[in-house]
Amino acid sequence: MEEYQKSKLNRVKRGANRATYDVEKINTILDAGFLCYVGYIYDGKPITIPMAYARKDDKIYIHGSTANRMLVSILESGETSITVMHLDGLVLARSGFHHSVNYRSVTLFGSLQKMEEDADKTEILKWIVNQMVPNQWDSLRQINQKELDRTLVVEFTIETASAKVRDVGVNDEPEDYECDVWAGIVPVKQVAEYPISDEGKPQQMKIPKHILDYYEANK
Repeated sequence: MEEYQKSKLNRVKRGANRATYDVEKINTILDAGFLCYVGYIYDGKPITIPMAYARKDDKIYIHGSTANRMLVSILESGETSITVMHLDGLVLARSGFHHSVNYRSVTLFGSLQKMEEDADKTEILKWIVNQMVPNQWDSLRQINQKELDRTLVVEFTIETASAKVRDVGVNDEPEDYECDVWAGIVPVKQVAEYPISDEGKPQQMKIPKHILDYYEANK
């Protein structure tokens, strides 16, 4: 079992019993989503924004406009931190103090580089699109040179990481279990609804099989 080495940077202090540094478990959490939160400093102010991503091995790829201030800022600094989180349930306890959520979260730390070659950028953009909906890229028109020239693709190498997972029930004070207060878990999940065709030609077209497959798997 491969693990990220614990350090002052990635060690989980609060709720350490929920922490894992296992590479495979962390990658599983990453692969379950396609939105991450990227932290950076701009004009002396800390900012965090959501971005679409794809993972390949120990790399995370994000992209945006060549004028994107976040991407430009993190490339200038040479490093950043990325977080991915999935909400799995609301934990409703007998007291407000013990309300919580069930979740899977990962925090990544690493270094960055700009992808320069058009072939590399194209392949990475394919990964990002397919992380959203599998097999989507091959159904699209080909990306053109103007679009590639306007797109900045950044490779983030995971140097260390940690994850926290809460997947248990209510944890109340012993004396509160006799209170006449309902307690329990409200499971939460992201679901796909039936695809809605865009106006024009798509309204006369069959919905592609890979999109219907995604809907069936996630409804």
